Amino acid sequence: MQTETGTVVRFNKIKGYGFISSDRDNREIFIHFSEVQTQGYKELKPGQRVSFLLARGEKGEFARQVQVID
Repeated sequence: MQTETGTVVRFNKIKGYGFISSDRDNREIFIHFSEVQTQGYKELKPGQRVSFLLARGEKGEFARQVQVID
């Protein structure tokens, strides 16, 4: 896994998932709320800058250990 940065494109707080646009190649990477590294309620907002580890699972690539860097 490699560390990347990107911008939150959308995040559905009710469903608990969303997508990050990777700075490296503008691909949209799946993010699940369980991977957001914050205290309390885990929510991301469009436009927030984040760092994350890019991982590969059965359904494709996804973000792990997501941290807000703004």
